[in-house]
Amino acid sequence: MPVNLGSLDRLIRLVAGVVLVIVPFIPGLALAPVLQWGLPVVGVVLIATAFLRFCPIYRILGLSTNKAR
Repeated sequence: MPVNLGSLDRLIRLVAGVVLVIVPFIPGLALAPVLQWGLPVVGVVLIATAFLRFCPIYRILGLSTNKAR
């Protein structure tokens, strides 16, 4: 897999992913059932793309935030 995510993009995805995984477990926060399941799923996808340094959507669109070395 080619690398197409830069460092800042990876950091943003990692932080956003962790937040989305944690949000449904906040006590007293009423979320619709679709959000209780959907947010963690999106969060896990963001975390996975951050660790893999590859985003399939970026590949389809021909985008890259990775600086060529």
